[in-house]
Amino acid sequence: MNQEDLVLVTGGTGFIAQHCILALLRDGYRVRTTIRAPEREMEVRTQLATGGMKAGERLSFVVADLTADAGWAEAAAGCSYVLHGASPTPSGAQTREEDWIQPAVEGNLRVLRAARATGVKRVVLTSAFGAICAGHTSMQRPFDETDWSDLSGKVWPYQKSKTLAERAAWDFIAREGGGLELSAINPVAVLGPVLGADYSHSIRMIKSMLTGQASPQVNTCVVDVRDVADLHLRAMTHPAASGQRFIATAGASMWMVDIAKVLRRRLGNVAGQVSLRVLPNWLVRLASLKNPSLKGITPLLGVNLNATSDKARRLLGWTPRPREDAIVAAADSLIKLGLLKPA
Repeated sequence: MNQEDLVLVTGGTGFIAQHCILALLRDGYRVRTTIRAPEREMEVRTQLATGGMKAGERLSFVVADLTADAGWAEAAAGCSYVLHGASPTPSGAQTREEDWIQPAVEGNLRVLRAARATGVKRVVLTSAFGAICAGHTSMQRPFDETDWSDLSGKVWPYQKSKTLAERAAWDFIAREGGGLELSAINPVAVLGPVLGADYSHSIRMIKSMLTGQASPQVNTCVVDVRDVADLHLRAMTHPAASGQRFIATAGASMWMVDIAKVLRRRLGNVAGQVSLRVLPNWLVRLASLKNPSLKGITPLLGVNLNATSDKARRLLGWTPRPREDAIVAAADSLIKLGLLKPA
């Protein structure tokens, strides 16, 4: 491993991507990242500074969009590795599943073709736990990397898009990857410190709790974004990671009300608005009829989504921080950056 290697991180405005950039820069790598518009470069640099890193000339930018070919050959040129976390962002106007699925699948293939054409050694794909757990109503064991979402079940279009996009990536490698290697990271709910106002859906769960919203009966594993970034870097260079998927979770799953209890216990008066009330399932289903953002939650009500990261720990020596620390770090950063005010 040559730490002067150039690494492409796609989607540089993303929560996980920015923590990957921080980890790479700290390890001595040079980093190139993609953004959809040139004016977002300063936003990325500012958020990296919040994370303690003034990137300077060791970080460069290329404008590229997953829905078009332009820019991807330039982005991948000269790179030893690609960490591909960029994902098409739904506008809210999607009326068909295909509006979600086609951009996700074609985006993955666009990046893989550019990586193959420019001689990249390995791509690490940021997939999702949604490509593993969706559509299953019950499991007698924790989910592991052999599991795939059952698309014949009740699956939210986002989860279906992540499942089909990851499958398309593995099919590409098997059929026409040439010497290109692929690893996939499947994170559960990603918490930990935010760097700015552009953060993950999972962080919104913590924000909602801190501002007094009650918890639906949803079960989830959690992981710190810094540990997700660490796992990406391990999967990038470790010989055993080629051709493998890795679930990123800090431990056993928790009900959302248990996460609320952690906030109350660890943050004291700061968490005074956190509610320990659990919303009845019928009420969440009723509310989802008028609130589209709740539709993705309804198939998960009461479902145990426990998962194991034994594979990453065993093969790659990955040791994530405790799940409570990830929860508290997310809350602390939201408070410190003044992000609890209503959007």
